[in-house]
Amino acid sequence: MPDCPTYHIPVLLHECVDALQLHPGGCYVDVTFGGGGHSREILRQMPADAHLYSFDQDADAERNIPQGDDRFTFVRSNFRYLRNWMRYYGVEKIDGLLADLGVSSHHFDDEQRGFSFRYDAPLDMRMNSRAGMTAAQLLNTADEEELTRILRLYGELKNPHRLAMMLVSRRRERPFSTTGDLADCVRPLLGAAREKKDMAKVFQALRIAVNHEMEALEEMLTAATQLLAPEGRLVVLTYHSLEDRLVKNFMRAGNAEGKVEQDFYGNRLAPLRPVNNKVIVPSAEEQEENPRSRSAKLRIAERIGNIAP
Repeated sequence: MPDCPTYHIPVLLHECVDALQLHPGGCYVDVTFGGGGHSREILRQMPADAHLYSFDQDADAERNIPQGDDRFTFVRSNFRYLRNWMRYYGVEKIDGLLADLGVSSHHFDDEQRGFSFRYDAPLDMRMNSRAGMTAAQLLNTADEEELTRILRLYGELKNPHRLAMMLVSRRRERPFSTTGDLADCVRPLLGAAREKKDMAKVFQALRIAVNHEMEALEEMLTAATQLLAPEGRLVVLTYHSLEDRLVKNFMRAGNAEGKVEQDFYGNRLAPLRPVNNKVIVPSAEEQEENPRSRSAKLRIAERIGNIAP
C-alpha cells in the first residue's frame, strides 16, 4: 500500500526504524500509527517471522491500514492501554516500541477537527472524536483555577491567570463554540510580536488537557518499560518540552520524576539505559522539506537485562 504523505510525513523515518534494531522473531509496537509511514517502513524491513502491533485511537487513521500482511495487527485504542492489549494478544515481552508524539499534519489540516486557529471550526480537539469532552465543553465548564493550571502547565505561557480570567469573563456573555471564538478572545492579551507562537501554545495547552496526553504518555512509558525484553529498544520522538522532559526522565530513571533509585551498595536500579547521549534532531534538509519536523527530538533507550520491572 502506498504511503500517505498528505496525512502525515513521518519524521526521522530511517533513524527511528534503525533504532529499533529489528531482528528475526521479534515483536514490535508502533503506538502512534497515524498515516502509517513508520509502520510501513518497519514492515518493509522486518523479518518474515517478526510481528508489528500498531495503535491509533483516531478513526481517520484506519483508512491507512496496510492490507494483506499477516505480520501486522492494528489496535484501535489509545496507547495508554498498551499493557492491556498486549495481554489480550498473549504478548509477554516486546523487542522494541516506537512512539511519534507529534500531532499528525492531517489533524492540523482538517478544518473540522478544531486543532488549528487557521480555520474557524468547531472547537473539538479530540483525538478520538467518538469519546470524551471537547475543548469547547472544557472551556465552558472549567473554573478559573483549572484553566490557569492548564495554560501554565501545558502551554508554558507567561500570563496564564490573565488569560483564564479573560476566558471565564467571555463565556459569561456567550459560550465558546468555535476556534474563532477562542482566538478572538485571547488575541488582545498575546501581543503582536508573539501572537502566532503564543496562540499555538494556547491551543496546545487545551489539546493536551482534552486528550489527557501527559497522563496517557506516562502510563504508556510505564507499560513499555515493563514490557520490553532485555536489550529491547524504546524509541520516542517528542515535539515540546513537557513531553520531552517526561521521556528523558523515564529513560534516565524509569519514572516520571527522573529520580534514580539505588540499591544498598549505591548501584543504579534504573531499568533503561539511554543509547544516544546527545538528542537526535532532523537534518536541515528534512526541516526544509517538512517544516513541522523542526521541533522534533529523538531519544532512544535500551532495556537493561538484570533489573526487575
